[in-house]
Amino acid sequence: MASIKNKWVLLAALSILVLILDQSTKSLIMASIPRNESVQVIQGFFNIVHLQNPGGAFGFMSNGYSDIKRLFFVAGTLIAATLLIVLFRKLPQEYSLLRAGIALILGGAAGNVIDRIRYGRVVDFLDFFWKDFHWPAFNVADSAVTLGAGVFLFYLVFKKIPD
Repeated sequence: MASIKNKWVLLAALSILVLILDQSTKSLIMASIPRNESVQVIQGFFNIVHLQNPGGAFGFMSNGYSDIKRLFFVAGTLIAATLLIVLFRKLPQEYSLLRAGIALILGGAAGNVIDRIRYGRVVDFLDFFWKDFHWPAFNVADSAVTLGAGVFLFYLVFKKIPD
């Protein structure tokens, strides 16, 4: 019984940690860097920027703003989160790395959903580039989702996820 409770406590703790890091870094950026401005950190490689993305990952559906688009992204995130929680419930004890990956995804998803609800956009601030090639700007939430998805993909390819 204790291990069942502990897995839920760890899910909540890791997800909340990601959420706090995400929202606090975004607040810091919004308070200190004007929108669409940047601060050079490593010349020719890395800047801190203040961008607001009305679309999804990598700017998907970023043209224009609408309440329908916001509803689409929020509803999609809530559906995905529900499916992940259902999977999380079914995972045996030995799947602790996959449970951590799910917690990262949930925490990151929550961070970006909060932005969508509050601003209609997601605040991005990490800008890596080389010469004229810029990786799309991202944030702590995006990093957590990507890392969690990588763990999930590892399990899909190399391990068996229980039915």
